[in-house]
Amino acid sequence: MMVLEFEKPLVEIQEKIKELRKISSESGMDLNKEIETFEQQANDYKKELYSNLKPFQKLQIARHQERPNFLNYTRLICDEFIEMHGDREGTDDRAIIGGLAKIGDKKVMLIGTQKGKSTKENLEYNFGMPQPQGYRKALRLFKHANKFNLPIVTLIDTPGAYPGISAEETGQGSAIAVNLREMAKLNVPVVAIITGEGCSGGALGLAVANKVLMLEHAYYTVISPEGCASILWRDAARFPDAAEALKITSEDLTELGIVDGAIKEPIGGAHTCYSEMSQNMKDAILDSLKSLEGMSAEELREQRYNKFRAMGQFLEG
Repeated sequence: MMVLEFEKPLVEIQEKIKELRKISSESGMDLNKEIETFEQQANDYKKELYSNLKPFQKLQIARHQERPNFLNYTRLICDEFIEMHGDREGTDDRAIIGGLAKIGDKKVMLIGTQKGKSTKENLEYNFGMPQPQGYRKALRLFKHANKFNLPIVTLIDTPGAYPGISAEETGQGSAIAVNLREMAKLNVPVVAIITGEGCSGGALGLAVANKVLMLEHAYYTVISPEGCASILWRDAARFPDAAEALKITSEDLTELGIVDGAIKEPIGGAHTCYSEMSQNMKDAILDSLKSLEGMSAEELREQRYNKFRAMGQFLEG
């Protein structure tokens, strides 16, 4: 498993425990007391470490190569999932995947951005960066759900919409803008969850929702910390300062009213236990849908509109 820089002291303790167990096994020496001491030390250090992460450290966890992706979650959360392909204009952007799903007793339209874990997968899914065709596919599925009165759940993990020339030539900005407008008008409940990276309009194009949640160590921001640091200080290496200033964490964004809450991750991050993370997410989805199920179409639209209109503050002077 990939080890992050700030996790190395913990890994050193864990390696020491393995070494003592090996010595005990090979020599027959009773080292249980020493092993228990190191295990307690490791547990205490782990709890302390992950309960006091700085924003740039959460950023590293959100981008962890082994973090669960959309297809991992569909396999663990959904009792059924039928993928629906294509934007009906000739393409099927694999950076956005969606389809009909059953989560517990709820039938929903489940849509999300998909990242790969290998070079081959990342090329197939374009590193989780959708093209305009992906947003148009998502829009088609939003309209399908709206027509058949299905709640919509979106799972978002993207460094942003694809910034290449081909995307601009085929209408990246307008595709995202249309999604924002049409999501605001949906008559069905919409729940959005930032599962890893939630960056810029690429994330917002799937996140105009009645309930917006984040995984504990995910981040959500208008620009990447590296991009922000490059603009402000002409130095991308100052991304930890930018991450602090941007208020990108689930705690900050819940306090600011940008998101509705955080979903607890296993200690160490979502990548350490897929099953626990998926169960926590499933519970959050079902709870969110239950809280919205009594609302009329007009009330859902009004709540969604007011939610986003209330974001941000300004001073007149």
